Amino acid sequence: MEGFEKIDLSGENAASSRPLSTPSVTRISAAKSDVAKRPENSFTTNRTRKGKKFFQTKKTWVVLLVLIFLLLFSAFGIFLPSRNVYKQAQITSDKANLALDALKKQNITLMEEELTKTREELKKTESALGAMGYLGYIPFIGSYYGDATHLIKAGFHGLDAADTFVASVEPYADVLGLKGKGSFVGGTAEQRIETAVTTMSKITPKIDDIVNDLEMAKNEIDKIDPDRYPSFLIGNKLKAQIISAKKITDDGVTFAKEAKPLIKVLPKLLGEPNEKKYLVLFQNDKELRPTGGFLTAYAIFRVEHGIIHVDTSNDIYTLDDTISGKQQAPRPILEYLPKVPLLNLRDTNLSPDFVVSMNEFNKLYKKSSGPDVDGIVAINTRALVAIMNILGDIQAAGTTFTTKNNQTCNCPDVVYQLELSADKPVQGTRTNRKAIIGDLMYAIMNKAFSSSPKLYWGRLFQEMIVQTGQKNILFYVYDKQGQTGIEALNGAGRIKPFDGDYLHINEANFGGAKSNMFVTEEVTEDYQLKSDGTIVKTVTINYKNPFPPSDCNLERGGLCLNAALRDWVRVYVPKGSKLIDSQGSQVKVINYDELGKTVFEGFLEVRPQGSAKFMVSYQLPFKIESSTLPLLIQKQPGIDSFQHIITSQNRKLANFKLDTDKELKLTLPK
Repeated sequence: MEGFEKIDLSGENAASSRPLSTPSVTRISAAKSDVAKRPENSFTTNRTRKGKKFFQTKKTWVVLLVLIFLLLFSAFGIFLPSRNVYKQAQITSDKANLALDALKKQNITLMEEELTKTREELKKTESALGAMGYLGYIPFIGSYYGDATHLIKAGFHGLDAADTFVASVEPYADVLGLKGKGSFVGGTAEQRIETAVTTMSKITPKIDDIVNDLEMAKNEIDKIDPDRYPSFLIGNKLKAQIISAKKITDDGVTFAKEAKPLIKVLPKLLGEPNEKKYLVLFQNDKELRPTGGFLTAYAIFRVEHGIIHVDTSNDIYTLDDTISGKQQAPRPILEYLPKVPLLNLRDTNLSPDFVVSMNEFNKLYKKSSGPDVDGIVAINTRALVAIMNILGDIQAAGTTFTTKNNQTCNCPDVVYQLELSADKPVQGTRTNRKAIIGDLMYAIMNKAFSSSPKLYWGRLFQEMIVQTGQKNILFYVYDKQGQTGIEALNGAGRIKPFDGDYLHINEANFGGAKSNMFVTEEVTEDYQLKSDGTIVKTVTINYKNPFPPSDCNLERGGLCLNAALRDWVRVYVPKGSKLIDSQGSQVKVINYDELGKTVFEGFLEVRPQGSAKFMVSYQLPFKIESSTLPLLIQKQPGIDSFQHIITSQNRKLANFKLDTDKELKLTLPK
């Protein structure tokens, strides 16, 4: 559907009409004039005499007149109808955009109306194109006519998928906070959720119909060869639009297929018919760790028919104390985290891959007093602040939590209150801690569910999607089908395989303070392309902490927020990359292979009111073979949206803030 909307038919119409009309008539008229004016004795060769005789025969003039008529007929027969098709296609595209706008506005009823209008206009476009069916038999032109028909068919399949989607979602409009004719408008919010979840199993099979329609749309788009369009003038624009349409369609089919298992098991994951239990981990991103933050607290959520209950919550130290016979801490902990000889639950998230880290977490969790669960959900302060920005102030544990700025830390007050309640000293000595995170999360859910769905639910639903995309919320469910779908939505914090260049920078704060609240980073990626196609890449991370240090004296009871950032940094690059040079690490940079990548590991400190730099230069394991180089940059969970600058040969190729995983296609200057 989107592919049809983006194809611009104007260039094709102009190109197919103008060359067939006036110029050919002009040339023939000129020839006739020359014959009339030249004397007979001006033709001196046998060839020219034959030409004169040819033009003087009555039969020849009849043939020429017929050719002229056919050319004129073709010109008007193509130009006028194609103009109508173009105008109608524009109208159809406009209607489709209105349907898309309705979806963005979360108005399902309006979207349904606009989809109906779009289908009507697409039928008119199909009819207008059908009037030009004879073009399909004309050499050269016929292939382009065929492309237009494939786009029309793809459009109908796309509309079928959209109609099925609307019909499936509309009964749940009120539960999702959407504008529409919801079926569960009566009763309390919890009753509406329960009714929606218990009936969801009747709707989820519709995902098969949506996937089938999208696949048929893809099959039509795949029949169009973009290389048939020239890479100059209007042809270049059409070619780019067709390539884009193909990618959008391919991605849509892939996404729907991979998300299908999650949609089908969603009722089961939401406790229908049997309840599910989930371990919710709170990651403190102000004390950054590989999966998004230090594991500071936990809660057990019980989900029954879609209704969430908080069974228990506490700080992670309490759970750690129930484990006996702990093994020796791994090398990074022994080397960089002072006075921690054993592996604790709170330090198990060392892998940048969330699922891998949680598997290590589970090995210890099974030895603890924690109950059996059906999955793990991790959430950090960024997600909490985003949700509270919608709900407003929250009352919990005798405290009013707000997102207003606290000048002590130049951060949202809720973040400061959570740090204050945790009161974790730098050297790892445990003091009394209050487990208020569970109370806060329960109060958040209570405020959301006790309100009208139209007041918060739509915005909360959208914000949850955004926060998951930014990796501030991560999921690991033990149901294989459900986990496959979550990973398709990029909600599981996985390190992905990729064909091309790759970059993931992963850091861990082994200082104990909340220094990540104050440190900013800027990443530069520079490519140097050698004459033989070899690529040398240099990645530089610049750190700055402009703020003064906190009072970290335990005897005075100071809250140690800003202290030296003891940063364990790893740079994940394509497997087989060879390290050429490094700077900034306080220890020798080592390299090894992990998670299908090559890793360059170092360690440095960033002090308050100071700066630092970490740089690695390496040769990529492949040579450039085409005009573009694919690049995937994966964001670390919990980290801020820092600036990324990509350069080559002193030219800036890209400049952006990395808030989600980002895929690019770079054109390297030679």
